[in-house]
Amino acid sequence: MTLLWLAAPYVALTSFVLGHVWRYRHDQFGWTTRSSQLYESRLLRLGSPLFHFGLLAVIGGHAMGILIPASWTEYVGISEGTYHLVSVSAGTLSGLATVAGLAILLYRRITVLAVRKATTTNDVVMYTLLAAAIATGMLNTVGDNLIGGGYDYRATVAPWFRGLFSLNPQPELMEAIPISFQVHNLVVLALLAIWPYTRLVHVFSAPLGYLVRPYVVYRSRDPKGPDARRYARAWETQNPPSARR
Repeated sequence: MTLLWLAAPYVALTSFVLGHVWRYRHDQFGWTTRSSQLYESRLLRLGSPLFHFGLLAVIGGHAMGILIPASWTEYVGISEGTYHLVSVSAGTLSGLATVAGLAILLYRRITVLAVRKATTTNDVVMYTLLAAAIATGMLNTVGDNLIGGGYDYRATVAPWFRGLFSLNPQPELMEAIPISFQVHNLVVLALLAIWPYTRLVHVFSAPLGYLVRPYVVYRSRDPKGPDARRYARAWETQNPPSARR
């Protein structure tokens, strides 16, 4: 068990980093979401925003809960009870949005024939791990923290995760945590390991520059000047007066 929580994280993180480097250098034309919007757009317009914005909120909540030590929030006057209330409430709402969005996208991928035919084995593996990560995360948030007695992951999972990056791993912290938290972490590690080889790479190509780029001004071309008669003759040839009566 100690080896699992020591070796698996570094294997997954190494695959995540080196895989993206390799993919960028050797497969830039494949660095895409392989959009299926042309096949169906109604369900996509509903499910995609729910999933993406919900997932961004989930990731932001994880970053705050895992990367920021409890002593820091207590230092600025946020009690553990207040933090727990905000964390569970926001986590539940963002998690429900993510689940709803993913459910719509999966329904679309299964029921729309053209989208289903465009789904590869790689996509199936990725969607399975993604759904498992979200499902186990919701189980932890709603089951253990909202319905159950609660579990303080900031005392075990958070220092274990931070220790991986400070080269001071503490795998023993993960041995006694609830099984649902162990499964969630292992699924997330598996997802990180395959991330660079799936359509998930598109998160690093988000067009953030669109938010600060200058306006693009479009002007209609007024057919006046030396070319005006040419356009007029072409119109008259294609649409003679008799045809317009």
